[in-house]
Amino acid sequence: MLLDDVSIITAMVTPFTDDNTEVDKTRLSLLVEHLLATGTDALLVGGTTGEGPTLSQTEKLDLLKETIALVKHRVPIIANVGTNNTKQTIDFMNQVAEIEGVDAALVVVPYYNKPNQAGLYAHFEAIAKNGKLPFLIYNIPGRTGVEIDVATILRLALLPNVIGVKDCTGITNLGALIKGTENLDFSVYTGEDNYAFAAKAMGANGVISVVSHLYGDELAQMYRLIELGKVKDAAKIQTALDPKIAALFSTPSPSATKAMLADRNLPVGGVRLPLVMPTSTEFAAVKNIMDN
Repeated sequence: MLLDDVSIITAMVTPFTDDNTEVDKTRLSLLVEHLLATGTDALLVGGTTGEGPTLSQTEKLDLLKETIALVKHRVPIIANVGTNNTKQTIDFMNQVAEIEGVDAALVVVPYYNKPNQAGLYAHFEAIAKNGKLPFLIYNIPGRTGVEIDVATILRLALLPNVIGVKDCTGITNLGALIKGTENLDFSVYTGEDNYAFAAKAMGANGVISVVSHLYGDELAQMYRLIELGKVKDAAKIQTALDPKIAALFSTPSPSATKAMLADRNLPVGGVRLPLVMPTSTEFAAVKNIMDN
């Protein structure tokens, strides 16, 4: 199974030039090497944290190609391809599938048009039948305005090409997904850094993470401790990370993450409108928590 040994997937920020007009390939190279040296097992490219909504289709394809060239098959590459248009999602997935080195896709629950469960099932079923990449379902109702039910995900998990889920709905649903897919080749990830410990301890594959940009080694150590049965020691790492996670999301993500990377001598540019970078006061508050 593609993601069997993958616990920490970093939802990678997209490095821009100082004026935010272009993807900065030099900064991308430095970022990739940093992430792979600090616990990242796979990279998600062009997702929410990667500012996918403000990347053009050409930029997304070029970013994928450049990331693949830098990674050199060291870790799996997952491409964000989801939209709220089923045909458009399939068409873009199949363009991405032509790029050698893309291992899987991430497909978000359709946003804005708010389909019911029958519509959600039909959307993902069509992608599974007509798309050319295996993919994970991305369930994040706080951003999409609609939640795909556990029962619908479990039905979809039986389809070829539906290989996992990134779930942002809480521990109860994670537990149900873990139990419901325990006999399937299906990977369950939390998309919330503050659930990274609980998800893994319950039997999930791991986390699709933002905080791993800055604390990847700590996440990796936490997961090693869980595997060794040292659950209390692992829990202490999560407890120490929780205020830092909250700080990174105290301004619209990934603005604080990009600001902290620059503070740690890994500049990745700013964010594109409609996002803005933290004010000096906001950054000082974030930095104070990160440095303590």
